[in-house]
Amino acid sequence: MFYLSLIEHTLRLPPHLLDLPLNEAIKGELESLFLDKVIANLGLCISVYDIGSIDGGFVFPGDGASTYTVEFRLVMFRPFVGEIITAKLKESDANGLRLSLGFFDDIYIPIHLMPNPCHCEPNPEKKSQVIWIWDYQEQKFPIDGIDEIRFQVQSVSYPPIPVEQPKESKPFAPMVIMGSLDYDGLGPVSWW
Repeated sequence: MFYLSLIEHTLRLPPHLLDLPLNEAIKGELESLFLDKVIANLGLCISVYDIGSIDGGFVFPGDGASTYTVEFRLVMFRPFVGEIITAKLKESDANGLRLSLGFFDDIYIPIHLMPNPCHCEPNPEKKSQVIWIWDYQEQKFPIDGIDEIRFQVQSVSYPPIPVEQPKESKPFAPMVIMGSLDYDGLGPVSWW
Protein backbone atom coordinates (compact mmCIF):
# COMPACT_ATOMS: atom_id res chain seq x y z
CA MET A 1 0.00 0.00 0.00
CA PHE A 2 2.87 2.39 0.80
CA TYR A 3 6.10 2.57 -1.18
CA LEU A 4 9.32 4.55 -1.12
CA SER A 5 10.07 6.19 -4.47
CA LEU A 6 13.46 7.65 -5.32
CA ILE A 7 13.12 11.00 -7.13
CA GLU A 8 15.66 13.43 -8.58
CA HIS A 9 14.44 17.00 -8.96
CA THR A 10 15.98 20.37 -9.88
CA LEU A 11 14.78 22.72 -7.18
CA ARG A 12 14.83 26.51 -7.15
CA LEU A 13 15.24 27.73 -3.57
CA PRO A 14 13.84 31.28 -3.11
CA PRO A 15 16.22 33.81 -1.49
CA HIS A 16 14.02 34.35 1.59
CA LEU A 17 14.71 30.73 2.64
CA LEU A 18 18.51 31.04 2.57
CA ASP A 19 18.70 31.98 6.26
CA LEU A 20 17.38 28.49 7.21
CA PRO A 21 19.59 25.38 7.39
CA LEU A 22 19.88 23.99 3.84
CA ASN A 23 18.27 20.58 4.56
CA GLU A 24 15.33 22.20 6.36
CA ALA A 25 14.74 24.77 3.60
CA ILE A 26 14.92 22.15 0.83
CA LYS A 27 12.65 19.72 2.70
CA GLY A 28 10.05 22.49 3.18
CA GLU A 29 10.12 23.36 -0.53
CA LEU A 30 9.86 19.68 -1.54
CA GLU A 31 6.87 19.22 0.77
CA SER A 32 5.11 22.25 -0.71
CA LEU A 33 5.72 20.88 -4.23
CA PHE A 34 4.89 17.18 -3.74
CA LEU A 35 2.69 16.53 -0.68
CA ASP A 36 -0.91 15.53 -1.47
CA LYS A 37 -0.13 15.40 -5.19
CA VAL A 38 -0.55 12.38 -7.45
CA ILE A 39 2.37 11.39 -9.66
CA ALA A 40 1.18 9.15 -12.51
CA ASN A 41 2.16 5.50 -12.07
CA LEU A 42 3.75 6.25 -8.66
CA GLY A 43 0.71 7.20 -6.60
CA LEU A 44 -0.25 9.82 -4.01
CA CYS A 45 2.64 11.51 -2.19
CA ILE A 46 2.22 11.19 1.57
CA SER A 47 5.54 12.45 2.93
CA VAL A 48 9.17 13.32 2.17
CA TYR A 49 11.01 10.38 3.75
CA ASP A 50 14.58 11.60 3.48
CA ILE A 51 16.99 13.61 1.33
CA GLY A 52 19.82 11.57 -0.18
CA SER A 53 21.95 14.21 -1.84
CA ILE A 54 22.00 17.92 -2.59
CA ASP A 55 24.18 19.15 -5.46
CA GLY A 56 24.61 22.56 -6.99
CA GLY A 57 23.65 25.79 -5.34
CA PHE A 58 24.05 27.75 -8.56
CA VAL A 59 22.68 31.28 -8.76
CA PHE A 60 21.73 32.07 -12.34
CA PRO A 61 22.26 35.65 -13.57
CA GLY A 62 19.28 37.88 -12.89
CA ASP A 63 17.53 35.29 -10.72
CA GLY A 64 18.70 35.73 -7.11
CA ALA A 65 17.61 32.21 -6.12
CA SER A 66 19.92 29.24 -5.80
CA THR A 67 19.20 26.11 -7.83
CA TYR A 68 19.95 22.62 -6.49
CA THR A 69 19.70 19.10 -7.87
CA VAL A 70 18.15 17.07 -5.06
CA GLU A 71 17.83 13.30 -4.79
CA PHE A 72 15.22 12.27 -2.21
CA ARG A 73 12.71 9.57 -1.32
CA LEU A 74 8.95 10.04 -1.06
CA VAL A 75 6.45 7.85 0.79
CA MET A 76 3.78 7.08 -1.82
CA PHE A 77 0.30 5.56 -1.45
CA ARG A 78 -0.38 3.09 -4.27
CA PRO A 79 -2.32 -0.08 -3.45
CA PHE A 80 -1.63 -3.19 -5.50
CA VAL A 81 -4.29 -5.20 -7.34
CA GLY A 82 -5.70 -7.86 -5.04
CA GLU A 83 -4.86 -5.99 -1.83
CA ILE A 84 -7.51 -5.99 0.91
CA ILE A 85 -8.10 -2.53 2.45
CA THR A 86 -10.57 -1.23 5.05
CA ALA A 87 -12.30 2.12 4.38
CA LYS A 88 -15.36 4.15 5.39
CA LEU A 89 -18.46 4.77 3.27
CA LYS A 90 -18.47 8.28 1.79
CA GLU A 91 -21.43 8.08 -0.64
CA SER A 92 -23.79 5.51 -2.08
CA ASP A 93 -25.94 5.96 -5.16
CA ALA A 94 -27.56 3.86 -7.87
CA ASN A 95 -24.15 3.37 -9.54
CA GLY A 96 -22.50 1.84 -6.46
CA LEU A 97 -20.39 3.01 -3.52
CA ARG A 98 -17.71 5.62 -2.97
CA LEU A 99 -15.29 4.91 -0.10
CA SER A 100 -12.74 6.99 1.78
CA LEU A 101 -9.53 6.23 3.64
CA GLY A 102 -9.54 9.67 5.26
CA PHE A 103 -6.60 10.93 3.19
CA PHE A 104 -7.87 9.51 -0.14
CA ASP A 105 -11.52 9.62 -1.31
CA ASP A 106 -11.55 8.29 -4.89
CA ILE A 107 -12.35 4.62 -4.24
CA TYR A 108 -15.34 3.28 -6.17
CA ILE A 109 -17.25 0.00 -5.93
CA PRO A 110 -19.41 -0.33 -9.09
CA ILE A 111 -22.66 -2.35 -9.14
CA HIS A 112 -21.16 -5.35 -10.91
CA LEU A 113 -18.54 -5.75 -8.13
CA MET A 114 -21.08 -5.61 -5.27
CA PRO A 115 -22.10 -8.80 -3.37
CA ASN A 116 -24.49 -10.91 -5.40
CA PRO A 117 -27.54 -10.78 -5.09
CA CYS A 118 -27.71 -7.15 -4.07
CA HIS A 119 -30.28 -4.36 -4.43
CA CYS A 120 -30.64 -0.75 -3.33
CA GLU A 121 -33.36 1.04 -1.39
CA PRO A 122 -33.85 4.80 -0.86
CA ASN A 123 -32.04 6.22 2.17
CA PRO A 124 -34.63 7.86 4.47
CA GLU A 125 -31.96 10.09 6.08
CA LYS A 126 -30.25 11.31 2.89
CA LYS A 127 -32.59 11.76 -0.07
CA SER A 128 -29.80 11.85 -2.70
CA GLN A 129 -28.32 8.52 -1.55
CA VAL A 130 -29.39 4.89 -1.37
CA ILE A 131 -28.65 1.98 0.95
CA TRP A 132 -27.27 -1.14 -0.72
CA ILE A 133 -28.52 -4.43 0.73
CA TRP A 134 -27.00 -7.88 0.24
CA ASP A 135 -29.63 -10.65 0.29
CA TYR A 136 -28.12 -13.84 1.68
CA GLN A 137 -30.14 -16.90 2.76
CA GLU A 138 -33.32 -14.90 3.38
CA GLN A 139 -31.45 -12.33 5.50
CA LYS A 140 -30.71 -8.73 4.58
CA PHE A 141 -27.27 -7.23 5.22
CA PRO A 142 -27.21 -3.44 4.67
CA ILE A 143 -24.19 -1.38 3.68
CA ASP A 144 -25.19 1.67 5.69
CA GLY A 145 -21.86 3.28 6.58
CA ILE A 146 -21.94 2.43 10.29
CA ASP A 147 -19.06 -0.05 10.05
CA GLU A 148 -15.80 0.08 8.17
CA ILE A 149 -15.95 -1.68 4.82
CA ARG A 150 -13.35 -4.21 3.71
CA PHE A 151 -12.79 -4.27 -0.08
CA GLN A 152 -10.37 -5.82 -2.56
CA VAL A 153 -8.54 -3.59 -5.04
CA GLN A 154 -9.45 -4.48 -8.65
CA SER A 155 -7.59 -1.69 -10.46
CA VAL A 156 -5.67 1.54 -9.93
CA SER A 157 -5.85 4.03 -12.80
CA TYR A 158 -4.44 7.45 -13.60
CA PRO A 159 -6.90 9.16 -15.98
CA PRO A 160 -5.56 11.81 -18.36
CA ILE A 161 -6.20 15.41 -17.34
CA PRO A 162 -9.27 16.69 -19.23
CA VAL A 163 -8.88 19.80 -21.39
CA GLU A 164 -12.45 20.90 -20.66
CA GLN A 165 -14.81 19.65 -17.99
CA PRO A 166 -18.61 20.13 -17.92
CA LYS A 167 -19.86 22.26 -15.01
CA GLU A 168 -22.11 19.49 -13.61
CA SER A 169 -19.41 16.81 -13.61
CA LYS A 170 -17.53 15.51 -10.58
CA PRO A 171 -14.16 17.09 -9.81
CA PHE A 172 -11.24 15.53 -11.67
CA ALA A 173 -9.52 12.68 -9.80
CA PRO A 174 -5.89 12.06 -10.87
CA MET A 175 -5.89 8.56 -9.32
CA VAL A 176 -8.94 6.27 -9.13
CA ILE A 177 -9.18 2.93 -7.32
CA MET A 178 -11.85 0.39 -8.32
CA GLY A 179 -12.69 -2.14 -5.65
CA SER A 180 -14.82 -5.24 -5.17
CA LEU A 181 -17.03 -6.54 -2.37
CA ASP A 182 -18.01 -9.72 -4.20
CA TYR A 183 -15.97 -12.27 -2.24
CA ASP A 184 -16.08 -13.93 1.20
CA GLY A 185 -14.87 -11.70 4.04
CA LEU A 186 -15.48 -8.45 2.13
CA GLY A 187 -18.05 -5.79 2.95
CA PRO A 188 -18.90 -4.20 6.30
CA VAL A 189 -16.76 -5.68 9.08
CA SER A 190 -19.86 -6.54 11.18
CA TRP A 191 -21.02 -9.02 8.51
CA TRP A 192 -18.19 -11.37 9.37
